[in-house]
Amino acid sequence: MTALAVLVLAACGVKTDAPVNGTASGQAENAKPEEKKIDLSQVTLVLGDQAGGYRARVEAAKVLEGTPYKIKWANFQGAAPLFEAVRSGEVDTAPAGDTPVLSAAGSDVPIKIVATTTSPSKSITILVPKDSPIKSIAELKGKTVVVSSAKGSVAQYLLIGALKEAGLTVDDVKISFVLPTDALAAFTSGKIEVWATFDPYNAIAQGQGARVLRDGTDINTGIGFLTASDKALADPGKRAAIQDVLQRFAKAWDWSNQNQDAYAKVYQDQTRLGEHTAKAVVGRGEQSLRQVSDDDIKKVQQVSDIFSELQVLPSKVDVGKFVDKTLAVTRECRAGASTLKIILK
Repeated sequence: MTALAVLVLAACGVKTDAPVNGTASGQAENAKPEEKKIDLSQVTLVLGDQAGGYRARVEAAKVLEGTPYKIKWANFQGAAPLFEAVRSGEVDTAPAGDTPVLSAAGSDVPIKIVATTTSPSKSITILVPKDSPIKSIAELKGKTVVVSSAKGSVAQYLLIGALKEAGLTVDDVKISFVLPTDALAAFTSGKIEVWATFDPYNAIAQGQGARVLRDGTDINTGIGFLTASDKALADPGKRAAIQDVLQRFAKAWDWSNQNQDAYAKVYQDQTRLGEHTAKAVVGRGEQSLRQVSDDDIKKVQQVSDIFSELQVLPSKVDVGKFVDKTLAVTRECRAGASTLKIILK
């Protein structure tokens, strides 16, 4: 097997002998190395997004200015269509909550987790219209609950946990899966009695008077992941670009925590949400993008086991096997150089 070891990551300013494909650089000490340069100016990285959240943050922070590679954005309303785009090779990276990533992995979408994101779990909610007679989760017995966006979503995990907390099970309710934009329209027009959803759709509905029966606090992990396609990670140029973009993304998260008003304004402009909604989404609390930790894997494995037990996932997922730890999140980046020198062993 050919091992690719980075000598100089010119795009990100990181010197390392860590391998591009995870193979230790010392394993082929006796092999004569062949140097090869990758022209990053010929690389185009297609960044998947949900509801414009990533794009608004990184453009507000201006962290993608001067990248030695090209960037394209592909926006989706939910994780399900985003991961289908990954499967078809349309996008290189895909951000999502922990449970959609599990669903994608369990459905053989060719991905690896390359970074963790954290956010307050109160962005995930179970909602009822403001004039609904339903006052508690216990009163959902026999009701139909619409869950966005698809089977295995963070909203479904909240519903499962909230029902258990109230002494109920998923067998006590009828569950229907609807994409969030369609569900929002139906909820607003009074066609949905109970809706389990997430931001920004949650914030929009609350802005229109929806009541929260339960949010994700102490049920959802608050962990999300940035994933990359196996195909992109196997391409030396795209892998180098992903390594660089991780550092830029981490800086963007740091910036947005320190500049919430400026971030909210760009988020509003990018998503065309109302000012109140944009500020509600941005103001949920501090968020981060960082290296995947063993604790992240442990927490999400527990989620995976629950989903597997309830047959939510098409197959059991060993979270650790879907993590690529060879891509570091260090925040050390610089723009300018457009070539990457690697060793082929």
